[in-house]
Amino acid sequence: MSTLAKVMSKFRLAVVQLQVSSVKADNLSRVRRLVKEAAGGGGQVVLLPECFNSPYGTSFFSSYAEKIPGESTQVLSEAAKESKVYLVGGSIPEEDSGKLYNSCTVFGPDGEMILKHRKIHLFDIDVPGKIRFQESETLSPGNTLSMFETPFCKVGVGICYDMRFAELAQLYSRKGCQLLVYPGAFNMTTGPAHWELLQRGRALDNQVYVATASPARDETASYVAWGHSTVVNPWGEVISKAGPEEAIIYADIDLQYLSDIRQQIPITAQRRDDLYAVTSTQEGSG
Repeated sequence: MSTLAKVMSKFRLAVVQLQVSSVKADNLSRVRRLVKEAAGGGGQVVLLPECFNSPYGTSFFSSYAEKIPGESTQVLSEAAKESKVYLVGGSIPEEDSGKLYNSCTVFGPDGEMILKHRKIHLFDIDVPGKIRFQESETLSPGNTLSMFETPFCKVGVGICYDMRFAELAQLYSRKGCQLLVYPGAFNMTTGPAHWELLQRGRALDNQVYVATASPARDETASYVAWGHSTVVNPWGEVISKAGPEEAIIYADIDLQYLSDIRQQIPITAQRRDDLYAVTSTQEGSG
């Protein structure tokens, strides 16, 4: 392997577990500062949490929603350009033609927006006595797979509840993604039960790296996030993990290691495509 190939086979991922307040301007200034700090720590790809500019909740989405491009995405663009990183901008409530979406934008080191992912699977759950939440009361779903290229690898994007759907991760893997990122805000019921388990499952099933970014926990919020932003390797091991508080965690993504895993346990070549298939009915990465 050439020296350049060796260099390109490794990169550092930084995950920002942001303390989100009800003051949008404070959230945006904190993002700007923490992205700079993450880049200073060697982060080349930086991941922010779901709903980083607003409290999470159906009662907040309409009042905090913005057009894209808009105020929050302008801050992301400037932060990516200033620090020369690929910035996965968590998600924000987006308003478009009278509809609201939970949307993730991705910016390149030149500050240009290279992707917008609208959350495909809306978080509508009811666990009696514990939590009921209905995103579909205010939000509309996205309808496209979302992937982007970096000099290191191809990255697939989902938001929070998207992670529960194994088919999406499998499609991303089959389309060449080696890293899957899920900005998310699991709660105090589903967080301890499923947050890490789902990430390890998606990583192991597809022999990819999986990274999640949660807001930091705020016990006074109407929706309390679990926290514990995490990075999992293709062997299913947790290689980096935050606690509940605001933090930046780092993980060195080793694509040669990923390749070795795929050679040792060659599930991709052993799939029985004559018996089953997972296919996407809509191409593209809008």
